[in-house]
Amino acid sequence: MIIKKGMWVQIRDTVLAAGERAPQVPDDTKKVPLLMWVKGYLCHDAQIGEACQITTVTGRVVRGVLEDVEPAYTHGFGAYVPELDAVRRQVKDILGY
Repeated sequence: MIIKKGMWVQIRDTVLAAGERAPQVPDDTKKVPLLMWVKGYLCHDAQIGEACQITTVTGRVVRGVLEDVEPAYTHGFGAYVPELDAVRRQVKDILGY
């Protein structure tokens, strides 16, 4: 399937190969490459798995392998923590809010 220029996509690229990792990182970390994932607008038509170029929202142009189209933001702040709610109330009381 051809993904059209201008679509919001995610790419992946290898920043450092396994053998290029810093000597002070843990041994298990040295065995795997350092990867990056970047989201942006596709600069030219491409297919999933192909090398491509994107422009990020900040205008940076980045090359990598096309991995996803219209990727979702999946991060969160975790489950409700009652202790943090208690701390929030204490801080508001201390600050007079």
